[in-house]
Amino acid sequence: MNQIKSLINEPVKSYEIGSKERSSLQKRYDELCSNEIEIPIIINGEKILTNDTEKCVMPHDHQHVLANYHKADKDLALQAIESSLETWNEWSKTDLDYRIDIFHKAATLLAGKWRDTMNAATMLNQSKNAFQAEIDAACELIDFFNFNALYAKNIHNKQELISPAGMKNSLEYRPLEGFIFAITPFNFTSIAGNLPTAPAIMGNVSVWKPASSAVYACYFLMKLLKEAGLPDGVINFLPGSGSTVGDPILNHSSLAGVHFTGSTNTFNHIWETIGSNISQYKTYPRIVGETGGKDYCLAHESCDI
Repeated sequence: MNQIKSLINEPVKSYEIGSKERSSLQKRYDELCSNEIEIPIIINGEKILTNDTEKCVMPHDHQHVLANYHKADKDLALQAIESSLETWNEWSKTDLDYRIDIFHKAATLLAGKWRDTMNAATMLNQSKNAFQAEIDAACELIDFFNFNALYAKNIHNKQELISPAGMKNSLEYRPLEGFIFAITPFNFTSIAGNLPTAPAIMGNVSVWKPASSAVYACYFLMKLLKEAGLPDGVINFLPGSGSTVGDPILNHSSLAGVHFTGSTNTFNHIWETIGSNISQYKTYPRIVGETGGKDYCLAHESCDI
């Protein structure tokens, strides 16, 4: 396994007036804007519809419905976990190069044929302009796929261990024994894509709960990963309310980790729940979270606040 030494960040397109990329993005934006879709739960590749749905709308035009997404309940959350654990038996044993190839292909697809779709979906469902979507849904997520693969390979290659004469010491990086609960935010498609996929590159399986207000772009990302060759069940897609989906997952004995971006209060609740349940887990769940910070604002004295 050869070490990858360097990569460059994905170049940012300008979308200047009259440019080809602007025309192409506008066309895809208009197509998505005019076509209301249905978004299923996806467990082991199966698209599941329920009687409980919510609308994906434009934040800048709440009356414009982009999609209706189906919400998971407790039983479907448990079904997703069982699917993940079954998939783990095979996925955790796959060769790292095989996994890296899948995410390199995902990066290539996102840099090419899927770029307009992911950018347009982010613009529509998160009220971002073309540049804001480009640096998020396209460039940053492409970089996540490529650089995570780079780091995974270099970590595995690093075998700087002392081996006395007649002995060979080596280090093996094993996936966590269980599933990862990926909880993603409303405002960054790139982070939404990174949280379930980064563990997958390392041989883990993820149950992915996207933010309820950002299900739209996440669904297209699931379709992209499918085209890239990600096997069914490696990432199970579970839109739904936090308490309905989250409680059975956080209380499951096979929870191996949480990958989270969101509010401080929610993360505190997750940490407290895991701490309270620590004796019932098969392993110690790893908890990785990014929460909201505080930024200062300047307001001119003439502002009417």
